[in-house]
Amino acid sequence: MISKWFKLKEKAIKMRRAGNSLRDVSLALSIPKSTLSGWFKDIKLSAKHQKALDKRHADALVKARKSAAIVNKHQKVQRLKLAELEANKVIQSIDLSNNGITEIALALLYLGEGFKKSETTGMGNSDPEILKFFLSTMLNIYNLDINKIRFNLHLRADQDQDAMKKYWSKTLEVPIDRFGYVIKDKRTQNSKTYSKYKGVCVINCGNVAIQRKLVYIGRKFCDKVVNNMRD
Repeated sequence: MISKWFKLKEKAIKMRRAGNSLRDVSLALSIPKSTLSGWFKDIKLSAKHQKALDKRHADALVKARKSAAIVNKHQKVQRLKLAELEANKVIQSIDLSNNGITEIALALLYLGEGFKKSETTGMGNSDPEILKFFLSTMLNIYNLDINKIRFNLHLRADQDQDAMKKYWSKTLEVPIDRFGYVIKDKRTQNSKTYSKYKGVCVINCGNVAIQRKLVYIGRKFCDKVVNNMRD
């Protein structure tokens, strides 16, 4: 049976030999690619035409990837906005004047990040927000004296210790004279530190009794939530 596109076969083959892609011919003549594939199977393009088609294909891939990247970026922005809106709803539902809620949050943070094997209450971290929360809650809930809290730094080899002390002093809003020893990691001697990395600041509040209380609160709260979900 003769294909209904047979009358266009000669024109299609001529276009192919002129260097047109399968897609170009299909769109120009409204012929299915499957039909064209059979017609073109014995046609060998010149090196010049093949190179041109390969370049077009490569350029199309680059363009498609750029378009996909733009779409993905836009979608990510939308997902982040949604996550922020959902987070705001949760935060707005919390009574932040209730110190019990804040203390539970502190206990959970401490359970994950705080010192638990030393005879002191303390925490080390590179994230300023975590340390600001830890310090402010320790001062407000347990009425600690800032002049009895020690701050120490763990830095990479190429970091300026005076500059890092000034950074953490300003960020945490504590007197710079509260900063004590600085330890530098000799293993980083031959590698450059990213400018955004400010090392690890260690806050030592003493008073092991607070550590014990926080760990107990954190563990008991976790157990209570788990058991409640099982009931």
